[in-house]
Amino acid sequence: MSEAPATMTAVVARAPGGPAVLEAVARPVPTPGPGELLIRVRAAGVNRPDVAQRLGLYPPPPGAPDVFGLEAAGEVAALGEGASGRFAVGDRVTALLAGGGYAEYALAPEDQCLAVPDALSWTEAAAIPETLWTVWANVFGRGSAREGETLLVHGGTSGIGTTAIALGRLFDLTVIVTCGSAEKCDAARSLGAALAVNYREQDFESEVRAFTDGRGVDVVLDMVGGDYLARNLRCLAEEGRHVSIAVQRGPVAEVPIWDVMRRRLTLTGSTLRPRSVEYKAMLRKEIERLVWPYAVTGAFRPVIDRTFPLREAAAAHARMEGGDHVGKIVLEVG
Repeated sequence: MSEAPATMTAVVARAPGGPAVLEAVARPVPTPGPGELLIRVRAAGVNRPDVAQRLGLYPPPPGAPDVFGLEAAGEVAALGEGASGRFAVGDRVTALLAGGGYAEYALAPEDQCLAVPDALSWTEAAAIPETLWTVWANVFGRGSAREGETLLVHGGTSGIGTTAIALGRLFDLTVIVTCGSAEKCDAARSLGAALAVNYREQDFESEVRAFTDGRGVDVVLDMVGGDYLARNLRCLAEEGRHVSIAVQRGPVAEVPIWDVMRRRLTLTGSTLRPRSVEYKAMLRKEIERLVWPYAVTGAFRPVIDRTFPLREAAAAHARMEGGDHVGKIVLEVG
């Protein structure tokens, strides 16, 4: 850690509010604790939960820094006591974080880090962990998606949506998405979606029924919540699984219980950020074994929408809230 400076630039929020509340401040460079790595950050991904945190709706879990950022990539700058030896100082890593990515240095549990292959740039590497861990845990874990099944994802050109399309392509899922414009539908199809529905002009329930010959889909990955839940359930096939990961249209919904019983549907969901290091490490091991070989060859890589300098985090958040992005928005740190 001798080469690290005493202070660093980090992005925090003065108070809950719009993008303008984000500011770059000087903070002490953190010291890695047991089992942690200190990462010299080269790029940090921007995610929808960051926006919710800025608005005061998604506070960091206990012990997490108030510095924004749930994923980052860079070189290992120092090892905490008890690090297993998976990485050495200077190694290229990408990490899933509970916070702290929007900074020149960040701490990460070693068990939540993956080696960055030569096929990925810093920008691409930083754009992977949050959405990859989330989609893997919820589509293939809680949703039990299997080869040959059909998946419906709302927000098809978001970071989550583009990651779901990519994993669907690798693991032989037929992926249906909804998007908010014809241009986004075209983008989703170009990435591998079998069907892209413009929800502003088309009824996604009707489109799903027609595409599946009335059978429905096996899994729904839902970030919308609210009144979409009942609509999603009508899209499910018998034994279908509905997985909730966000509630952009509200946290309350009416559930048709008799329909759930009659068609043996499963309603589940999860949040990733508060989960234990042990759980995230379990996911990392699965991803490292099953997905990461595709990253090494370049067959799996994220879709990048736009990059911004670290000090322009407010502009990056404005870009995300504007809703025009396709794929991931990333902060370049240096």
